[in-house]
Amino acid sequence: MLILHDPRCADYGSSMRPEQPARVIRSAAHLRSAHPDWTWREPDAALVTDEVLLLAHTPAHLRRLGLGRDFDADTPYFEGIGDHARRAVAAALGAARHAMAQRDAARGPEPVFSLMRPPGHHAMAEKAMGFCYLNQIALAAIYARARLGAARVAVWDFDAHHGNGTEAILHPATAAGPFAGSYFFASIHQHPCYPGTGTRDLGPLTRNWPVPPRAPRADHLAALRASLDAIIAFAPDLVLVSAGFDAYARDPITQMTLEAEDFAQLGRWLAAARHPATGRPIPAAALLEGGYHADLPLLIDAFLSAWNIPG
Repeated sequence: MLILHDPRCADYGSSMRPEQPARVIRSAAHLRSAHPDWTWREPDAALVTDEVLLLAHTPAHLRRLGLGRDFDADTPYFEGIGDHARRAVAAALGAARHAMAQRDAARGPEPVFSLMRPPGHHAMAEKAMGFCYLNQIALAAIYARARLGAARVAVWDFDAHHGNGTEAILHPATAAGPFAGSYFFASIHQHPCYPGTGTRDLGPLTRNWPVPPRAPRADHLAALRASLDAIIAFAPDLVLVSAGFDAYARDPITQMTLEAEDFAQLGRWLAAARHPATGRPIPAAALLEGGYHADLPLLIDAFLSAWNIPG
């Protein structure tokens, strides 16, 4: 298991907000203690040029990140937030590169996880929102298609909130134009809930599984399994995971019912995923999105430990 982490991602924010530094401080400490054999690496900031960011974001948005004004009530301006967001993007790109480089490994691809903040899946091409400033998973998907030789890239978003920014960025590209059919997006999320989107599919490659608040665990897991089956049927060269842990039964800002064992099940499914044409493991990389309960380190551990066992 490779963990991409830069401790500076905890250098902004407040304990008064759900998306706070303790999320990664405590998770990093727990994972280092529980798994001393896992590899840790700081992301390479040199990967994140303006040219790369413009693959998914507008020039006006990149300029706006440097202005000292809040974006919305959930997404305030913090000193240096543009640099923090760029480092999260660097980890996402590094994770995609690692996964693609591992695709022919004899024992299968080594799992890779980006333990960074801020999260990204709500960020739109032109604006920040929902704790998210740059959309690192959308950028990683486009980067993998453009620079890493992945002809087909899937995004599996199991955060409790709809990945509206990722959908908005990737759907137009996959629906028409030179990259038509290149991306698959699947989001499994609570509805109704913030941001209020994701109520229906936008096409065969942009799929949504809205789950009612307090739905039985079995129903939620069935939606998650169906979404992963749809991704596997897409036959991707790379799966990128928006790994949010706020579908946890005790998360303070959602009303879902999953337990730690269910996140372990997601890891087992990911480890067992096989390309339908070759039968080989599908390269995958996961990025931390949400998850706001104090048990977050244990939830991440459950998912990663199960994923780290070859399927």
